[in-house]
Amino acid sequence: MTTDPNMQKPFQPGFKRADNNDMIPAVLVRAMFGLAAISLALVAFASFTGRERAAIPPPAPVVQSWSIRLVGNDAQSVTVLDAGGNLIADMDHGGFVTVIQNGLMTMRRRHGIDPTLPLDIVQFENGRLAAIDPLTDYRVELTQFGRDNQAAFERLLAEVPQ
Repeated sequence: MTTDPNMQKPFQPGFKRADNNDMIPAVLVRAMFGLAAISLALVAFASFTGRERAAIPPPAPVVQSWSIRLVGNDAQSVTVLDAGGNLIADMDHGGFVTVIQNGLMTMRRRHGIDPTLPLDIVQFENGRLAAIDPLTDYRVELTQFGRDNQAAFERLLAEVPQ
């Protein structure tokens, strides 16, 4: 008679610990799904009833406006041109400028528009700086991404001829 040298019981994964307590309490899991469902219901209600958007910055007069072209060369590099096609900057690691260029390219590709057409950078009287695409509804409030990211665009705009 042969005895089994492996006397251990085979491992069976389960959702409960050895002491039969749930790893995550069922009440907490239900609360998480409930929160997601309530959020979805609130957003759907606001969307279907045409509720006015609340997170839009207040309107302000335009102080200055620039037209620039952002041309993405790969995932990190970007070339910045003025409206006439003159080189302003050629950055191997464009950082935040590349992020804006990628968002613009995605939006324009979605609408079937050439991504290298000019983008407007607008400075408002209240100090805000925004990237506004005149061809789509793409708008980025550059001021909201921190002082360093706004400064990246301000350095570029200092090079744009008036």
